[in-house]
Amino acid sequence: MKLKVKLLGLSAGTPVGILNRKLALHANIHVSDRILLEKAGKKIVCVVDLTDTVVKEEEIAVSTEVLEALKLQEGENLKAESTSKPQSIYFIHKKLSGETLTKAEIKTIIEDIVSNALTQAEIAYFVSGVFNNGMKREEIIDLTEAMADSGMRLDFDSPIVADKHCIGGIAGNRTTPILVPICAAAGLIIPKTSSRAITAAAGTADVIEVLAPVELDIDKLKQVVKKTNACLAWGGSLGLSPADDKLIQVERLLNVDPEPQLLASIMSKKIAAGSTHIIIDIPFGKSAKIESKEEANSLKNKFEDLGDYFNMKLKVILTDGSSPIGNGVGPALEIRDVLKILRQEKSLPSDLEEKALLLASELLEITGKAKPKKGYALASKILKSGQALNKFREIIKAQGGDIKEPKLAIFKKEIIAEKNSKITSIDNKKINELARLAGSPADKTAGVYLNKKLEKVKKGEIILTIYSESKEKLKDAFEYYSASQPLQFR
Repeated sequence: MKLKVKLLGLSAGTPVGILNRKLALHANIHVSDRILLEKAGKKIVCVVDLTDTVVKEEEIAVSTEVLEALKLQEGENLKAESTSKPQSIYFIHKKLSGETLTKAEIKTIIEDIVSNALTQAEIAYFVSGVFNNGMKREEIIDLTEAMADSGMRLDFDSPIVADKHCIGGIAGNRTTPILVPICAAAGLIIPKTSSRAITAAAGTADVIEVLAPVELDIDKLKQVVKKTNACLAWGGSLGLSPADDKLIQVERLLNVDPEPQLLASIMSKKIAAGSTHIIIDIPFGKSAKIESKEEANSLKNKFEDLGDYFNMKLKVILTDGSSPIGNGVGPALEIRDVLKILRQEKSLPSDLEEKALLLASELLEITGKAKPKKGYALASKILKSGQALNKFREIIKAQGGDIKEPKLAIFKKEIIAEKNSKITSIDNKKINELARLAGSPADKTAGVYLNKKLEKVKKGEIILTIYSESKEKLKDAFEYYSASQPLQFR
């Protein structure tokens, strides 16, 4: 059948075609069925929705995903025909039932995710199946390969391409923007691609975006790396493991991060980025993603096994994740912490500085830039001499940004100590949720500042400050703080 295009300016996250209900009834097409749309030899499969009023029987309204793929104009004619649901749906059912998927089945699922053949709901079923039933070693390897093969791959024509990754979940913990300029100043090529927040209040890409564009194309990224040895970019803009970005969108909605997909997500991005030498940071502790040292060691072994399988020099560092790292939680607040450390200001968060130096030292050592046991001294020298700050400034400038003190949200609520006491614990998950309720990471200026950490406090001192661009969000955040008690006292 032929249909006229009607543009509504709707973005659905997946290709959608909206048909008139009478036409659909006549053609035996139902909600969530698939139709194949074609224009001048270009084709796209989209999911059907129905309406009684928005479009006429001879029309089809398409989402922006269809519009961009087929380069459509209002009133153009499209060829449309029913098509069957993708076979990957049946493979997703297998995983939901706890069965093991073959290499071909996993590849088909990933290909259908990338081509938008699966709806977000169907992808959510896949994520849920993996979350509930896990994956065997062979499945994780196959998932990693399929995700790495789903997009572009970078090649920097260098025997050593350094990288670092944290599994996330710790409030603050913004070590990457400190480590990258240290290692780049030492002569390493370190094209750092990072994700946006999944369950935390900010990801590295969200934080760097306060100062500079992070959505670089591959040509721009290579130009920045050639000029500065490094970059601090959002991986989602590069077409590296695009299936991962779609999975992350769903994981963010479900607020889950299944271990097999965490492993495949990180490793597929490293493979696609051409990384050869990698440090993986696994924080563990109460309120972290990984609570026990036993779990952390188990995940460490799986990362190292994958590193060996894919011929990478990979080292896993287990770190203290029992409480937030740094003082700021939220993009603008976290980049303020980073700048304090790079500038070596007196008020810098020493725990964040120490962790960044530790991870940088390990990367300098496994790449041979520093001799064993000498990496910390080299990293510290680069930081304290101002070389890291200069390199960070170069990277930000090359990406089209500028180092400037970021503004904070206009509304704030200070939490005051009611009596002399000591803070005995700070819950990462609750602090992240508190910052998200305040508007982070969508509002770059929103978040939480921990005026006090695990220390003694006096009556009347500010313990914590909540920042928000909205009075309503600030109220919601404060109510959550009062009900959840993310800080414990003695």
